[in-house]
Amino acid sequence: MKLKVAIVGFRHGHIFDIVARIKNSTNLQLVAACEQHRPTAKSIEESGIAKITHSDYMKMFESVECDIIAVGDCYGKRGNIIIEALKRGKHVITDKPVCTRLEEIKEIARLSKGKNLKLGCQFTIRDMPQFIGLRDLIKSGKLGEIHSIIFTGHHPLMMDERPSWYFEPEMHGGTINDIGVHAIDFIPWATGMKFTIINAARSWNAFVKKYPHFNDGGQMMLTMENGCGVLGDVSYFSPDSHGYVLPFYWRFTVYGTGGIAETSATSKNLTFAKNGEKQIQILKLPPPRNGGYFDSFIADINGKSSPEQLKTQDVLESSFITLLIQEAGDRNIREIHIDANWSSH
Repeated sequence: MKLKVAIVGFRHGHIFDIVARIKNSTNLQLVAACEQHRPTAKSIEESGIAKITHSDYMKMFESVECDIIAVGDCYGKRGNIIIEALKRGKHVITDKPVCTRLEEIKEIARLSKGKNLKLGCQFTIRDMPQFIGLRDLIKSGKLGEIHSIIFTGHHPLMMDERPSWYFEPEMHGGTINDIGVHAIDFIPWATGMKFTIINAARSWNAFVKKYPHFNDGGQMMLTMENGCGVLGDVSYFSPDSHGYVLPFYWRFTVYGTGGIAETSATSKNLTFAKNGEKQIQILKLPPPRNGGYFDSFIADINGKSSPEQLKTQDVLESSFITLLIQEAGDRNIREIHIDANWSSH
């Protein structure tokens, strides 16, 4: 029997990948789609991406029978939509970020656990060959114990192409939460270690003077459970003219007792400088897991998740920690010890 899916919001292009995977699945059926923003609704229908059946998601929830809600609305609206879906017993898959407020992720965690509902998210870094390869190298033990990780997730802002709601107050929710959540999800998955302390974070307006409330800069300093230090910069500082092809785009450098490894989202290989050797090794990349985030969500629903797959608790944990980091950057708070049992309170 097919699982029925309804979509709420098409305000960010990432939702299109979810729509395509729903349509291409033999086990899923798209039964409804909601978009309250009329220009977006018209564009979606004209493009043939989906037939818009509702302009009010609450009315859709009340009138449409479904098992899953897929969310692609503005960042600042996602928390309420997901909470309402969970209250009605629906599993949820969403683009990142899941939500923009700490109280929202706490309620989402409470509802998903209390009702045994699954939460999926488009954490696509896990599905890319460069980062699967980096994880495999770490897991092999060749890097030894990991003591330092430096990552840059710089993005071009491309203001003319971004949705206008990005720059509306309360809609974007912060650059750290927008971009940094990918790294906060990837690093524990790759290392097997948890974050324990947010040492410092910074969120500020540097390039986008037209919107002084929009903090395009985002940096962080974190500590993991073995004392490993993590430095990250996820600012919208990359030149628009270069798009997403620069070697600095999602670049991770990992320092362990066994050597140093580095790769990036645009790299064709993995670089490994092994301790005790003089020649740098250039390692081949494994195949990608296209749509791995989506397959993981369905496996989670069906109780068939494998150890390496993304699960509801991973999504909740990464989202909560990233929102804590965003708050630290917004409010200039230092040395926040992360409560490992936050979702049980």
